Amino acid sequence: MSDPHAEVVLRRARPEDLPVAGEVTVAAYEQFTLGPTDPYVARLRDAAARDREAELWVAELDGAVVGTVTVALEGSPWREIGRPGEGEFRMLAVAPTVQRRGVGEALMQLVLGRFRDLGAHAVVLSSLAEMSAAHRVYERLGFRRLPERDWSPVPGVDLLAFRMEL
Repeated sequence: MSDPHAEVVLRRARPEDLPVAGEVTVAAYEQFTLGPTDPYVARLRDAAARDREAELWVAELDGAVVGTVTVALEGSPWREIGRPGEGEFRMLAVAPTVQRRGVGEALMQLVLGRFRDLGAHAVVLSSLAEMSAAHRVYERLGFRRLPERDWSPVPGVDLLAFRMEL
């Protein structure tokens, strides 16, 4: 059991982190998938592709990877709704065993800081309509709904867009 007062350490993923980062992502999104045979699970698990084609960051508690986020810079194939001058992130995930310990918010602050440093004027994201707990965190941090960019990658999957000015 990790120390409830341990500090979250944020860093770029290393090759040895990729399998764990993939499993953390699968576990965090499990309730939103159709189960192990859902084709999206393989995409969630593929941290190596996210690291290669975007920036994969991890969060550690007590030396263990417990969270991850994909920072999709302009030109990354992981971008979905970002426009020029906007940052976009994907697949923010926190291990269910450490949720509500500040890991997700620490990852969000990292994303915002990263895009500020790059000179972005805003950050955007897409989120499943069912992810209401995440929506509350985004809104508390200053994100606002962007309904004109809501979209559906496949029938039955509705994604809500959010944006925050930097």
